[in-house]
Amino acid sequence: MLEFESLETLKEYITTTDIQNIAVQSLDLSEIEELILGRQFKGCLFLGCHLTPALWEHLSNDNYLFPVLDVPFNVYPKALYNKESLYDNYDYQQPETYQQTLDKRVYDHYLMMGKEATVIKETLARRLHDHSITDALQDFLREFEEKKIVAIMGGHGLARDHGTYQQVAEISKMLTEKGYLMISGGGPGAMEATHVGAWFAGGPKEKLDEAVEVLSQAPKYDHPHWLPTAFEVMDKFPCGPYRSLGIPTWLYGHEPPTPFATHIAKYFANSVREEGLLAIAKGGVIFAPGSAGTIQEVFQDITQNHYESFGYASPMVFLNKEYWSYDRPIYPIIELMSLRGNLKNLDLGIYDHSEEVIAHIDAFV
Repeated sequence: MLEFESLETLKEYITTTDIQNIAVQSLDLSEIEELILGRQFKGCLFLGCHLTPALWEHLSNDNYLFPVLDVPFNVYPKALYNKESLYDNYDYQQPETYQQTLDKRVYDHYLMMGKEATVIKETLARRLHDHSITDALQDFLREFEEKKIVAIMGGHGLARDHGTYQQVAEISKMLTEKGYLMISGGGPGAMEATHVGAWFAGGPKEKLDEAVEVLSQAPKYDHPHWLPTAFEVMDKFPCGPYRSLGIPTWLYGHEPPTPFATHIAKYFANSVREEGLLAIAKGGVIFAPGSAGTIQEVFQDITQNHYESFGYASPMVFLNKEYWSYDRPIYPIIELMSLRGNLKNLDLGIYDHSEEVIAHIDAFV
């Protein structure tokens, strides 16, 4: 089914009398009302489009019309978010303006309606939104080779002034420069470091070092200047030609999404977000130190690889030997079970040095 997300492309397509099986998303169709009234449409989807009464009557018989729902977010987003859309109205020199951003408005509404909402209009709106985000995400990912998509998982509490934050950023920078699309859960800590590294890809390491020094003034996301310092860095060092993908969730809306991700697929349903994040990282996953959430992701990834859920298994690379062997000693257990044959198809590695991590990822491609 062809999808249309701009009036220009839709007008170019409507050149015949009968139009069948297309999807039109979030467009004001009143602007081309006469053109549409002069054509017959059948089996088409119209998602969140503005329709005049005449258009509604003309299209309602043989098509599927999904109306706009009265909620403070676009139920049918036709593209992924970015810092401009999520942080609209934000001025980093006036940090209080965060309260006016789309991200905060949606999160406030999310809390008001309940994380586990029971109002059917709300639950439907959230699911339709997440479906549209997934559709936009798939469109975006078609531009990349699937084995060149790599995720970095790690704790949201990793401070910007910690050596591991700098190391994650450097690994991400180098992999981005090698043509990988770097993805993460899109939040603070190790996730933010992933996108900071991609942001500075193609430039000298000294600029990344300078940026991390500025960011370190607000080490964690609960610091009042965590977001302002990020925007200060982005103002001083505009993004180059490289892209990165963050996949956060409003379930953890108290943790602002990192604006360093050039593309942001933000979900309401965390379960959809986590499963999808690991599923698309077909080039491998790098596990930086993290707590319960990261450990959960390790075992989710094991399951996908063990069963080769997506056709093949991809690398699982653990960063920091001491952490994953002693502080959170799950690597020895996973390795032992793999050697015994209790877990199959695992491509494991554990390293301290960035070059070793990158070499392992490179060897898979």
